[in-house]
Amino acid sequence: QVQLVESGGGLVQAGGSLRLSCAASGLTFSGLSMGWFRQAPGKERRFVGSINWNGGNTYYADSVKGRFTISRDNAKNMVYLQMNSLKPEDTAVYYCNTVPSMNYWGQGTQVTVSS
Repeated sequence: QVQLVESGGGLVQAGGSLRLSCAASGLTFSGLSMGWFRQAPGKERRFVGSINWNGGNTYYADSVKGRFTISRDNAKNMVYLQMNSLKPEDTAVYYCNTVPSMNYWGQGTQVTVSS
């Protein structure tokens, strides 16, 4: 049974930082590309960034490039999202998933950036 559990969200002031974590189970994690996605209120879920199976390649949406960094630990089945220089427009529920994404989604973690 696949499980994706996101954590680490919270309320932060603009310019601040947060580190999100995603614990994955029930899938062959080390062989999969993983990604982060976010959904702001009233908007569709959007791609944030991805990391390939061994962490050697990452890709980011233009809106977060240079501010966000994705990493992973295959020994722990974990993927991380380091978010720096946060902006109010980064406010959203953040999700992790495989890339391409599965139909299953975890509960996400709320990130709120105040101005």
